[in-house]
Amino acid sequence: MDNQLLVNIVLGTAMTVIGWFARELWAAVKDLKADIAKLREELPKEYVGKNDYHQDIKELKELIIKLSDHFIDCRRNHEDS
Repeated sequence: MDNQLLVNIVLGTAMTVIGWFARELWAAVKDLKADIAKLREELPKEYVGKNDYHQDIKELKELIIKLSDHFIDCRRNHEDS
């Protein structure tokens, strides 16, 4: 076997492996792009908007204040009696 044939076989095999690897990477990147596009569509549907979050927190704080006031009043009434 002459040296040129050996070099051709080695380089051919290496290029085949590199080509396969590049094709796999390309397919993975393509799939990731599709997943990101899908996520961009679904993300706003699944997460709470900033304004909705602030409104809900405000309602919770008001409820906690009412409950706190109620417990304080109950405690005062209990201590007075």
